[in-house]
Amino acid sequence: MIEINELTKCYGSRTAVDQLSFTVRPGEVTGFLGPNGAGKSTTLRLVLGLDAPTGGTATVGGVPFRTHPRGLRHVGALLDATQVHGGRTASAHLAALARSNGIPLRRVAEVLQEVGLAEAANRRIGGYSLGMKQRLGIAAALLGDPPVLMFDEPVNGMDPDGVLWARRLFRRLAAEGRTVFLSSHLMSEMENTADQLVVIGRGRLLAAESVRDFAARSSQRTVVVGTPQAAELAAVLTAAGASVEPEGSAGVERLTVTGLAADRVGALASDSRITLTELTTRTASLEQAFMELTADSIEHQAGQHR
Repeated sequence: MIEINELTKCYGSRTAVDQLSFTVRPGEVTGFLGPNGAGKSTTLRLVLGLDAPTGGTATVGGVPFRTHPRGLRHVGALLDATQVHGGRTASAHLAALARSNGIPLRRVAEVLQEVGLAEAANRRIGGYSLGMKQRLGIAAALLGDPPVLMFDEPVNGMDPDGVLWARRLFRRLAAEGRTVFLSSHLMSEMENTADQLVVIGRGRLLAAESVRDFAARSSQRTVVVGTPQAAELAAVLTAAGASVEPEGSAGVERLTVTGLAADRVGALASDSRITLTELTTRTASLEQAFMELTADSIEHQAGQHR
């Protein structure tokens, strides 16, 4: 378990992490979200003892990570897959980590096999693609078979097969009872991988709840309606103040409606004697909820062209 309590980190006059408190529990994948500059990477570094907090505490298993004598046996972490000696082979890199943490050398071959790098074990890391380096970083995190795992943007540079593999791996690790803390900018991956979410903005906690509850925060709801009289219904709904867009390929009589509830759409169709073949409410996406919640926490916003 990872416990963050009133954690604060200042760099001169700038506060990167501001009285942050949350808990990451075992048996679940917890996603860590926030705009660029929100303080996610700083928080992960504070948990690992790579930076010293200005105030508050970050503990793993009830104690600061620095107190664990063999760190990789307690926490496996991937913060930056590119921060590795390019002149070493994958086997040599992992063997050095194993020796320094009292881990049996047989684990090197085991984790390389698990991440799909067994055939590239004796190649120099400098010739690896970014996706391969990500796999190597995950192998290093798994080396000590730790109960707590932390990953910062682990699927960057991976192809679709690699992303699917990583998703299944993270969920399997959580199912084994481990604590899995996963930072990513890919909302689709969080929707498909995470059970819980921690969302921060400008170093402060914005939300800590299940993925479902977080998505339900969004004020934006859409209604999907099917009808053989799509053009007629679109005109009626637009006149009532709704935003209407056709959905799907040409010839498919479905409309996506924003701004009116499903019962109102149904009533308007009935009043106009328009036949409906479908009327469903679509819940907001994780991305919609995230954008709404963090709108005031984005440091650099693109200009709007008029």
